[in-house]
Amino acid sequence: MIQFDNVTKRFPGGQEAISGLSLSVDKGEMVFVTGHSGAGKSTLLRLIALIERPTSGNVIVDNQNTRRVKSRRIPAYRRQIGMVFQNHMLLYDRSVYDNVALPLVIAGLSDRDAGRRVRAALDQLGLLHKEKRNPQTLSAGEQQRVGIARAIVTRPKVLIADEPTGNLDPDLSLEVMRIFRRFNEVGVTLLIASHDISLIDRLGCRRIALEDGKLQEEAEPWL
Repeated sequence: MIQFDNVTKRFPGGQEAISGLSLSVDKGEMVFVTGHSGAGKSTLLRLIALIERPTSGNVIVDNQNTRRVKSRRIPAYRRQIGMVFQNHMLLYDRSVYDNVALPLVIAGLSDRDAGRRVRAALDQLGLLHKEKRNPQTLSAGEQQRVGIARAIVTRPKVLIADEPTGNLDPDLSLEVMRIFRRFNEVGVTLLIASHDISLIDRLGCRRIALEDGKLQEEAEPWL
């Protein structure tokens, strides 16, 4: 599903965030990316989402080489990828419903079809009764669940998450990871950047460790 073939990402000034990285993630896997701050975790995810392009090498997602995706096709490419961020990235001048519906509005879905998908996503995350609320009135855990609902409302094949539990307490962190696990169980491929090794170990998933943009180790699931 996801393949990095000798990928390097060099930013202006010469800094290499990713250096000669090769790895693969199979369809339906749930994989964690670990490493210290600046190890390259976020850049790896941004390359998958085509927020960045590789300086050299190839990133292949669902048989599409991102180097060959033209700029005008990037929005269509991203519809197959759900993205979850640490700071939620919610719009506080819009309701929970409108935040989750945004990707569907951009994709041009009708109000009727969008409404069905939004309410189904909110129901899965236990937030259907809060669809009219402003996100600012929700707890941190609820705001993160809104972000997850927005990420999965397009029914993506791949879900990537960048430190999705970084601002949450241990109980909420485990709750969020269990939500990700449920999506993985229905076939969604997940790649999650996290520094919380103890939490990752509880889930028993494969782990990819980065250091200075290079692959350090891979730990296979033990469950």
